[in-house]
Amino acid sequence: MRIAIIEDNETLAKAISYRLQDRGHATDVIHDGDDAAAFLAREGADLVVLDVNLPGRSGLEVLSAIRARGESVPVILLTARSDTSDRVAGLDAGADDYLVKPFEMDELEARVRALSRRKDLDYGARESVGGLEFDRATRQVSADGVTQDFPRREVAVLECLLERRGRIVSKAQLTDHVYGVGADVDDTAIEPHVSRLRKRLSAFGVSIKTARGLGYMLEARG
Repeated sequence: MRIAIIEDNETLAKAISYRLQDRGHATDVIHDGDDAAAFLAREGADLVVLDVNLPGRSGLEVLSAIRARGESVPVILLTARSDTSDRVAGLDAGADDYLVKPFEMDELEARVRALSRRKDLDYGARESVGGLEFDRATRQVSADGVTQDFPRREVAVLECLLERRGRIVSKAQLTDHVYGVGADVDDTAIEPHVSRLRKRLSAFGVSIKTARGLGYMLEARG
């Protein structure tokens, strides 16, 4: 998943980002409420971890803007221990869950997994392509019920291509999905991952077509 982390405490934001990246997610880290509102309106996210107290627009204002656009992206609100009113206001504004600071990273991970499973129920947690099946909730790839050991970043590439199946996906879109928007990574960094994934997928009747100068597209052969 691509997760937006909106938190003005840079140390905490980095810790959350590293933990979620270690679990195979792409993360976008934003420290300001106004920047967050603009980013989410422009780029979107699969899940949002949102602090209530932010410079610029507050977390509750950012959340209200998300829901005013009719978006159902899951949102986990981060609140201070004493701010009961913020927790109530956040849930009333459309937050799906909240965590009270300080919290354990294991608990945050569990909340992310739970919301991911709930989100996947809306469009099916599993998707088949060729001889493979991809479980969106666990981010596991399997064939005939046997889990395939795909490297984390190749799984992220496959996830992005599946989400846009039948459409051309640019290198920039893949790079953003795998590394996070704004990461100091050149678009060419994605090419080795695509190349290795292409070789793995060929054994299962799946191909990655290259549209020169445009990007890539996932196809199931015959």
